Parts: sequence; C-alpha cells; structure tokens
Amino acid sequence: MSSTTMKINSAQSTWLAYHQPNPHATLRLFCFPYAGGSALVFNKWRHSLPSFVEVCPVQLPGRGSRLHAPPFTDIHELVRAAGAALQPYFNMPFAFFGHSMGASISFELARLLRREGRRLPLHLFLSGRRAPHIEDREPPLYNLPEAELLNELRRLNGTPKEVLDHPELMQMMLPLLRADFSVAETYVCESEAPLDTPFTVFGGLADEDVTQDDLNAWRMHSTGSFKLRMLAGDHFFLNSSQPTLLRLLFQELNSLMTSNRNLPPEALPRFREFHHVPRIV
Repeated sequence: MSSTTMKINSAQSTWLAYHQPNPHATLRLFCFPYAGGSALVFNKWRHSLPSFVEVCPVQLPGRGSRLHAPPFTDIHELVRAAGAALQPYFNMPFAFFGHSMGASISFELARLLRREGRRLPLHLFLSGRRAPHIEDREPPLYNLPEAELLNELRRLNGTPKEVLDHPELMQMMLPLLRADFSVAETYVCESEAPLDTPFTVFGGLADEDVTQDDLNAWRMHSTGSFKLRMLAGDHFFLNSSQPTLLRLLFQELNSLMTSNRNLPPEALPRFREFHHVPRIV
C-alpha cells in the first residue's frame, strides 16, 4: 500500500460514500448531489469514466450512511465543513461535479479554497443550476405547508413516485428536503473576483426552471474556458440522459488531463503513464 493510500485511509472522514480508491488515479472527481439526493446517484459512474479518474461521491449529512447526522440548512456552513473534511483528498489534481444544489456547493467550495490559499480544482462541472447571481423566480419551497410542498415535489419530477405515494417514507424525507431546499434557496452569492477555473455547464432542454440564459450566465464567474452542453430531459436529465452526460464527461476529463497547461507540474509524470483511455462501457 502506497503512502498516499495510507494517508487517505487514515483520514477520519464520513463524507465519501461508494468511494473506491484507484491506485492508478491521477485525478479525483468529487460529485455533489441535488437537494434530497445522496452519493448513491454517482455510485456506478466510475464504470463509465476514464481509468485515471477516481470518482468520489460526496455523502452530505442526513442521508444514506449519514442518516442520523443533522443536515445543514446554510450553504456556507456546509461548505466550510466539507472543505475541512475533504482536505486530505485534495492531495492530487481534482475536479468538482455538482447537480442543482450540488453545483452551488461546488462553486462555493472552489471559492473557499481560493480564499484560504489551498489547491484549487482543475475544472468545475456545473449541472442544472442557474448562475448564482440570478435570483430564484419562484417562491421558496423549504417553508411551504406540507401539502403544497408535496405538489411541488411531484411537479419537479425528481422524487420517485413510489416514495411520494408512501406517507411513512415521505415523513422521513421531508425534514431533509426542507433542509436542502433551505441550503439552495437562502444562498446569497457574495461578490468576489471570477475564478480562473474552467467551467463546463450542463442543462436540460426541457427544464422549465433553469433556462439556457440562466446557464450561460455562469460565464461571468470564470476567466477560464467555458462550455455549455444542453441535454434532452427536464431538471433531472442527470438521471434520464445519464449515458449522454457520462459520455460528455468522459470526453471532457480526457481532454482536461491531456492538456498540459491545466496540470500542476507534479502531476505530469504520473499522468503520462496513463495516457491510454479505455472506451466507454
């Protein structure tokens, strides 16, 4: 076992679930879920991404293996906790992927790392979330009466029907959903200089809540390269168009790691050993 692996294994972090260390990795991809989602969403991604990528699904408090940990209701508190807990895993080049609420977390975590003078992600993959300076056009959900909240959950199409139709399960889920909606809906983006990090932004062509203009507006938050990719589906194209999304991610990660200008010098020798990229499975 390498010293790097020993260091990672000794980190007392409960923030990573379904994480399988990859001894050949030259890049870690940290994946942050949408409101109400868990690390399970990203469990099988490692099978469809390049062999040099170590997928790190992030398990936020209040779900899955952290069911009994109280969920955060404020994004800045969440980001500070995540930044401290994940620090041992930032010891090689890394990138962030986040969908909806997870995109806001990814962005704010990158800004926190910059403020603290720490290593920054090589790339941000931001999915299904309007740029942070654009205010929500709809009233908040986190404080709605239960019946109205359930109606909104059905409209959003992100909660399985069998869960929505199961009163006991919904009673377990509602506190987490309210907390997560609070994280997303009370978020106020403070004014800071744009990041130098390149952005790739994904959106759903049938998403009624996040428009293409909302997604394009992320451009003002980065001085790096910017790409916008629109996929078939509504707000949860992450699930319905997952094969297409993973193919695009595969291509983007391969391009990222073959571009020497984006790599810190210490990563180059290790990356060149793994220049072969397998086909998508």
